Parts: sequence; structure tokens; C-alpha cells
Amino acid sequence: MSKAVPIIRGDGEGERLWFAGGGMWTMKATAEETEGAFTLLEDRMVQGKTTPLHTHPNLDETLIVLEGEILVHAEGTEHRLGPRGVAVAPRGFPHAFMVTSETARILTLQTPGSGEAFYRDATEPASAETDPGRPPDWERLRAAAERHPDLIEILGPPPFEAAKEGAAARAEA
Repeated sequence: MSKAVPIIRGDGEGERLWFAGGGMWTMKATAEETEGAFTLLEDRMVQGKTTPLHTHPNLDETLIVLEGEILVHAEGTEHRLGPRGVAVAPRGFPHAFMVTSETARILTLQTPGSGEAFYRDATEPASAETDPGRPPDWERLRAAAERHPDLIEILGPPPFEAAKEGAAARAEA
């Protein structure tokens, strides 16, 4: 049996990854480091970054806003969260979020840490210079989700009106 050890990381410290769903991640505590208890990551995103409506069948997800503002969709209602705001999506609960400020920084805590397998499949190594506004790779995200149905289920497109209007404008251009 292994013995848990403290994990101490300062601002900007941790493995950096670009996520296919958009945004730059810094791993603050990995599932391996926590013996599977949880995964903690910092997500830096730009305005308009949105998630599809999705659920995590076997894990709980907590979002803690550090900087900026996000709009969280839960139970058909949209909730604005700014700094120090918290959203908890229990396992199996459909949810989505969208960045409404110019930039946002959130902490995402997933318990247990099993969801990390999906995220590792949908990310690639990045550096401090990697653009957090790089366009999402939705096909890669969908393919990773299909390979990990016990960790994430994509239920539909982003449920936000602003996201729908933006997609329509891009389609017309």
C-alpha cells in the first residue's frame, strides 16, 4: 500500500495541457498523485469558450471561479458566476458552461479522479506560450468522449443563446 504525500504547487506550476474543448489547463493534482481520490486542474479560457451539454456518470464536478465570469447551465436555468463563485454538478447531472468575460480562470475538482483518463485523451502538451484561445477541436473531443462513456456523456450542443448566435454568425461568414 502506498502512502499519500502532500502536493504543493504555486501559481503557474504543474503540467500544462491544451484541451480539445478549448482552454489551457494546468494540472494541480493528478489522480495518480491523489491515489485516485480526485483530480484538480486550473483552466484558463477566453470569452466565448463553451462546453456542450454533458454529464459525468461516475464523478462529481466542482467549478470554482478564480477570475472572470462564466455562465453555468443547470436544470434549464443559466446562472452567472464571478470570482469566488462555485458550481457543483453531482454525478449524472447535465450541465454546461460558457465564458462571458474577456478571460476566465477556474479550478475544476473532480471526485473521484477517474475522469482524468478522458481528459488525457482529449489534451496535448502545451507551454506557457500556447494560446488559450486556440479554436476547439470538437471532433477530437467527441471521439475521446466515445472512448470513455463511463466518464463523460455529451448530451447535445451548448445550450446558451449567445453560443447559438455565434455559431450561426460563423456559419454565415
